[in-house]
Amino acid sequence: MRNCKAIFFAFLSVLILGHAKEAGSETFKDALGRQVELREVPSSLIPLAPSLTEILYFLGLGDRVVGVTTFSQYPPEARKKPKVGSYINLNVEKIISLSPDLVIGTVDGNEPRVIDILEQAGTKVYIVNPRNVEELLETIVKVGEVCGIPQRAQRLAVELRRPVSRIERKTRLLRKPLVFLQINIKPIMTVNRHTFQHDLIRLAGGVNMARDEKVPYPRINIEEVIKRKPDVILISSMERGGLFERARKEWLKWITIPAVRDSRVHLVDSDLIDRPSPRFTRGLEVMAALIHPEVKWEE
Repeated sequence: MRNCKAIFFAFLSVLILGHAKEAGSETFKDALGRQVELREVPSSLIPLAPSLTEILYFLGLGDRVVGVTTFSQYPPEARKKPKVGSYINLNVEKIISLSPDLVIGTVDGNEPRVIDILEQAGTKVYIVNPRNVEELLETIVKVGEVCGIPQRAQRLAVELRRPVSRIERKTRLLRKPLVFLQINIKPIMTVNRHTFQHDLIRLAGGVNMARDEKVPYPRINIEEVIKRKPDVILISSMERGGLFERARKEWLKWITIPAVRDSRVHLVDSDLIDRPSPRFTRGLEVMAALIHPEVKWEE
């Protein structure tokens, strides 16, 4: 009889644990080391940055997105979603009113105060912090796990890694040109080694001119760029004409800079290189072609 009771309770425990697992109750550690407990797979999501919106749609979760930030314009379907403010100026009331099962935020941009308010209101928040390409791929996998599609996320991350490996292989033994990346016009700003853009320059076979600057997004003057003589100047542009084209032409005055002398001052779509999103592969391909035009990139 005692053995029968033991077997019965063991069987009951399995049923209870199995039911809990089936319901999706699980705890996930985010980029801040916080424990985020989800009792079921989230069916309504709000990403707090355009890059996160792109990640969710890339994972096939667009139908679960119930709100996006102001500049979430890709893919086009995301533009139709309710807006919750910009990722640095969020509308907390709007977010709460949409009753998301999970909000996904980022260390780089979202204010900790806002995250605290959302949590106090009972809203679950999972934070990510991709600072380079490898961390972005890991983030895609983790977001997939949190959203209940781990296998799909793993497969898609592997697919994104393929063009990275191809570009690394083709540039490994080449001379590495010195690259100056301008991300702002007035004041002129660039990036150091602790940024996503720096990693793209590295993977594309270049050397970031400002890699050793003390802050991630340092201001830099024209005289310093002239002194360091970059081989390539890339301007992160939100448009092909207007201010950014004028900024490109401004550099053409300084013919002592090798990049100017050799006609290697280019505009690059900022959405492809400034956002840690799945479209980084296209940005990496564009950047690699501009840094190493001597390479035959088609396979």
